[in-house]
Amino acid sequence: MSKMRVAQVTKPGAPFELVERDIPEPGTGQVRVKVQACGICHSDAMTKEGHWAGIQYPRVPGHEVVGVIDALSKDVDHWNVGQRVGIGWHGWHCGVCDTCRRGEFFACLQTPKVTGIAYDGGFGEYMIAYANALARLPEKLTPVECAPLMCAGLTTYNALRNSGARSGDTVAVLGLGGLGHLGVQYAAKMGFKTITIARGADKEPLAKQLGAHHYIDSQAEDPAAALQKLGGASIVLATVTNADAMAATIGGLAPNGSLMVLGAAPEPIPVPGIALIMGKRAVKGWYSGTSIDAQDTLQFSALTGVRSMNESYPLDKVNEAYERMISGKARFRVVLTMA
Repeated sequence: MSKMRVAQVTKPGAPFELVERDIPEPGTGQVRVKVQACGICHSDAMTKEGHWAGIQYPRVPGHEVVGVIDALSKDVDHWNVGQRVGIGWHGWHCGVCDTCRRGEFFACLQTPKVTGIAYDGGFGEYMIAYANALARLPEKLTPVECAPLMCAGLTTYNALRNSGARSGDTVAVLGLGGLGHLGVQYAAKMGFKTITIARGADKEPLAKQLGAHHYIDSQAEDPAAALQKLGGASIVLATVTNADAMAATIGGLAPNGSLMVLGAAPEPIPVPGIALIMGKRAVKGWYSGTSIDAQDTLQFSALTGVRSMNESYPLDKVNEAYERMISGKARFRVVLTMA
């Protein structure tokens, strides 16, 4: 078999095209992965709609990739053909620039290689990946279970474990969607007093089912005031993409609390300076993580029972699957499977 199917974008805004290509060979420092499943993330819109400068088309998106190593370059050590692996957003780092030498691989000073943006991702039957972007997968999790954890799970888990909050502290998760439904589970499993903030009373049963101890309906009450009634939040994990909704929680932070921004809002976040100064509060962004962070996420999920709620589609229904994701109607992640 010398051909593979991939779903490519030929220009910004164009629908996906299913085409046949030659199966590629791995180059220096690379492996070839036979893809089993790939999540469709909202960030794939950057490739689909051309929101990331400098993308070379045609391009195959997909950065929640799960599969099996099919071939590898002679210079790749510590990985084997047949090994299950995952590839996330962080697709490569040089290892020699100043930030890499300080262990800050996410901030590599070389040209960023984001999976599915700088090079072809997982919307296809095979892909080429860099060895330093690979995460080992726990046997307990299926490919479909693993895929969304390579980005949505990684981002929420990694943000929480690096937030500075300690077991018993209050953590509020803003939003109960693709990121939020995982953030609530991780927060509860980590031992935080977990609060979910979302729109509408109808979401409360799910929030409680996922582990939330309290629920705040932002349509019925002011989220900042409600958080203060509960003692204030050490962390608000903002998984939504609405800047005003994020800003509305700042007053609910406890002293020294932080709003951690995971959702990429298109507009600036209005931040009241006095609220930051008087409470020594902070607003900070969080990058998803590198391959070892993804591996830790998957291991923690397997150990504690954190699972993504997924809708699966075969590769040939990629356009339908993408529209389902971008509409916001999916409950809660969409995953492509390769038969």
